Amino acid sequence: MTQTERIDVRGTRIAVRRIPHADRAAPTIVFLHEALGSIAQWKSFPAEACARAGCRGLVYDRQGHGQSAPITQPRTMSFYHDEADALLALLEAEGIERPVLFGHSDGATIALAFGGRHPSVPRGIISEAAHVIIEQITLDGINSAARAYAETDLRGKLSRYHGDKTDAVFHAWADTWRSEGVLDWEMRSDLRGVRCPVLAIQGAGDSYGSPAQLDAIARECPGGVAVMLIADCGHVPHLEARETVLEATVRFIAALP
Repeated sequence: MTQTERIDVRGTRIAVRRIPHADRAAPTIVFLHEALGSIAQWKSFPAEACARAGCRGLVYDRQGHGQSAPITQPRTMSFYHDEADALLALLEAEGIERPVLFGHSDGATIALAFGGRHPSVPRGIISEAAHVIIEQITLDGINSAARAYAETDLRGKLSRYHGDKTDAVFHAWADTWRSEGVLDWEMRSDLRGVRCPVLAIQGAGDSYGSPAQLDAIARECPGGVAVMLIADCGHVPHLEARETVLEATVRFIAALP
């Protein structure tokens, strides 16, 4: 895997890491990290997924995360649409056409929002632990994370990836999900615009969402959805059930039109 570099996207410095492939015509998998994530937190999963699937790859830090520029505006639940549009600008800057999007947690929600807003762009979407409807388990999980941030070494662990942006990253996530009006939020209208095939993955023991999330994705996306609920797995299937997710990723990409 190449080194991380920072590029200008819509006037903001965004950190990217490119995964090359000998075949320059090979499709590109774009990896979208979770709410508290970054390039580094994917570990070696993107490189191995690309190698097995015969693809190029792009991993990036959203604004405010990792090595990208800090967040400058307050965040609202329109964040998912904002980030979908930011992703379009990134793809244009990198010259990437018809990517496969692999999103985890918030990254998966952004990938699905992107598919709904820009249906002709993605070749396929792999959604891992997405949130598309509000559930009490989600809110309980965020409240639990907020307690851990205040009372344990979670802040220190995250600071290894986000440095002096750590507090801003955490509160942009936790405070937004606990804001007034959040109970009215949902993604059904975005899902109805997704035209490409979708692989929807979730751990059966996910502490941030129930299988109702998978049901909503399967019910609303018209482009065809393959659902995978992984037993004995929590919120991070690509690390907790790595081989299962790698195999599913390769099969899904191989079957794309």
